[in-house]
Amino acid sequence: MERVVDIETEGLFLAVHRGFLTVSAGGEEKGRVALDDIGALIVHAHGTAWSNSVMVRLSERAVPIVVCGSNHAPVACVWPIEGHYAQAARMRAQLAAGRPLGKQIWRRIVSAKVRMQGTIFAARGGEAGAFDLLARKVRSGDPDNIEAQAARRYWRALFGADFSRDRSAGGANALLNYGYTVLRAVVSRSVCATGLHPTIGIFHSNRNNAFALSDDLMEPYRPLVDQMVLELLDEGHVEVTGDVKRRLATLTTLDLQNPDGTVSPLSVQVQRFVHSVATCFETGRIDLALPGSPLRAEAAVSEPG
Repeated sequence: MERVVDIETEGLFLAVHRGFLTVSAGGEEKGRVALDDIGALIVHAHGTAWSNSVMVRLSERAVPIVVCGSNHAPVACVWPIEGHYAQAARMRAQLAAGRPLGKQIWRRIVSAKVRMQGTIFAARGGEAGAFDLLARKVRSGDPDNIEAQAARRYWRALFGADFSRDRSAGGANALLNYGYTVLRAVVSRSVCATGLHPTIGIFHSNRNNAFALSDDLMEPYRPLVDQMVLELLDEGHVEVTGDVKRRLATLTTLDLQNPDGTVSPLSVQVQRFVHSVATCFETGRIDLALPGSPLRAEAAVSEPG
């Protein structure tokens, strides 16, 4: 499986040597990872230094380099100019896609996200019926803002009545920030590798957001991060430590059901989903490979009692 490499220690130097990303401190090599095994590079330590070859070699492999702020949320991401062989054609199709098509894609994304929220809620002992009902009510473009209605019910039920999602806060919010950073990197890589432009979103359109499409396409997977954060909180983890980061990085290996009944790790399922979005832009037909339930959530729901 592709590895998420996280740099959190100050004073490290990153370089490339014979197909490996090397990590050194004080002139002494501390570790190395094969470039072809890297799925994303996430940098938290502000004292990190690197050679230009790190940017070049990872970009050649469509590997996103994510730079994070003190709240563990991404502040920058390096996106490769050259990627998929059909990049130019797909970007033209993406730009030419009509608003009705985008609104239909967004309807499917929101519906899938709400259903996934219900799955996670049910795995925690709740009743998912309300989420299934809301998911069926989503219309083209979500004019009724079903996404927000589901979110209000979801956050209170899972994280407590006093919880408020705040990117600048610590505790559970900081853990969520980091988990979403991992997810955003995974989705961004697939966007780049598929030949789509990450700035041209379907729903998110903030002109300051260079990864609007990534933010759109990661929505159905967000509840999976929430599930992992809840498990960490249950175990008493309230800070983004090295152990917490390693746990959240395993998100990429989480097994998900595919529409055809097969099972794939999240990193592979994301690739299929993003490719299906590109195909929608090219053909004008809605046929999305949206994620199904995580296997461990299904197992939790089916357990007696």
